[in-house]
Amino acid sequence: MSVLTEDNVRHSFVVSCFIFKFSRNIATPQVALFRRSDQVRTYQHRIGPISGGIEANESPIQAAWREIQEETTLTPNELDFWRHGNPFTFTDASVGRKWTIYSFAFRFKPQQEPDKADSAIEIDWEHDSWSWYKPTEILDEEHLGGVPRLAESFRRVFFEVDMNEQASLALQYCLQELKEDHRSGSHELTSIALRGFRDVLVNLKRDSTPWITARTAAWHIWKNGRESMGSATLNALTGALDDMKEILDRDVISEASWDQVLSVVDHHLEDRRKMPQRIKQSFITYLQDHYSSSKVSNGSQKPQTLTILTLSASSTIRDSILGAFAATSIPRLDLHILESRPLFEGASMASSIITEFQTKFSPSSTQSLNLTIHTDASAAIASANVDLVLLGADRISSSGNLSNKTGSLPAVLSAKYASPNVKVLVFGGLEKVAAPNTEAHHEAEENDPGEVVSSWLASDIKGVHTLGELCDTHTRNTNCTAQVRNVYFEWVPADLLNGYICENGTLDRAGIHAKAESVRVKADEYFGTGTV
Repeated sequence: MSVLTEDNVRHSFVVSCFIFKFSRNIATPQVALFRRSDQVRTYQHRIGPISGGIEANESPIQAAWREIQEETTLTPNELDFWRHGNPFTFTDASVGRKWTIYSFAFRFKPQQEPDKADSAIEIDWEHDSWSWYKPTEILDEEHLGGVPRLAESFRRVFFEVDMNEQASLALQYCLQELKEDHRSGSHELTSIALRGFRDVLVNLKRDSTPWITARTAAWHIWKNGRESMGSATLNALTGALDDMKEILDRDVISEASWDQVLSVVDHHLEDRRKMPQRIKQSFITYLQDHYSSSKVSNGSQKPQTLTILTLSASSTIRDSILGAFAATSIPRLDLHILESRPLFEGASMASSIITEFQTKFSPSSTQSLNLTIHTDASAAIASANVDLVLLGADRISSSGNLSNKTGSLPAVLSAKYASPNVKVLVFGGLEKVAAPNTEAHHEAEENDPGEVVSSWLASDIKGVHTLGELCDTHTRNTNCTAQVRNVYFEWVPADLLNGYICENGTLDRAGIHAKAESVRVKADEYFGTGTV
């Protein structure tokens, strides 16, 4: 009998895709499990989710969608992506395999009639049959006849099984709030995430494994809330976990200790409220160093006008611009703001800046504001003769690349062409910095096309109803289709950026990389493969 070693075991990376349906008559969902046929290579006649290997140059979620379509014919027309679970690894000596499992949860769309879900699933040769199961029925017990670690794979996406009802409801509410908030920036969303985490902790007092459950909740808030803005959430949550680890990782936790745990989160929330002020001070220092002296660095006279281009509605930028302008004593601020479709956040920010200016600067002030709102399409016009482009940050990669509101890259490229001496500055706390090697797995966040279409409908654009009919996912039975995409974020390469304004001053790419390494260490400690 041969001994299983690292040399003769085959390591496979696979996805496990759990498909849910929610009935109007029951509170809990049902989960589809499939009996594998005798034509598959492993675990014949065992019950499990849709599964398959991850191909080269394919992300886990791309593999999940491919496997679902191949094995059930279901597509994004019928299913919504719901959750993904923390990957884990185990070795099965019986088949000579080491498996790394990426669990995903999908659910039938709300408009899909529950009783029609059965007929929508058409299995292929890989399965003999399938059936719906209650979540509590999915166990790693022989009578079920499931594939190895079936229950663990399932619990990675469906935390409701292991978490008490009140904590589970608090976590569900937090995830829903994060998913549905498309107006708040990353800083505000991270505060929402921390408050939601606190609500979960309040309900863990009688939990038998509060430290494990707290880390599980934190992982889901990071990954299944708004992952596109998740870097800040990750940093905030690991910071809180750092401070509460010694309290929660005990056999007995007193009532006073629970109060101490909650005070940890309260402290982090309070510290977050101070962060915009610290970033604003960093920007004031930057402007004073470059624009406020009687001679600027190249020996020319101090400018009479400071011209800034920005977009979207970064609260950090909004809170910094006027305070920093006042600190320079430059007579005139020309502020160009792109409207930022489809939600027109730029227009909202322009309004709030005007209100703030009128409050802080009297009519007799020696400083004046000239604000211009530009359409997104006129980014090149808006970029002429600008001194600075200010960008918010939703995520900063370890190499310094920036993920921010769509429209950021055209604005920067336009400014670099129209104003060759322009400086492009990124505003954001160090919490926006992601761990190394996460950029390649950062999926584009596709949002509701209706947000784009609604403005067309409101303006009674000619022919828009024809587009609507072609975009209807339930009537695609023609050789002519149309698609409206609503992607919120895009990447701006680090080579186009001149500095990162954060709470510790202005950093360069080396400073960003150092922070990213520290993020990796904490993410591995609390959420590394197999930890929760």
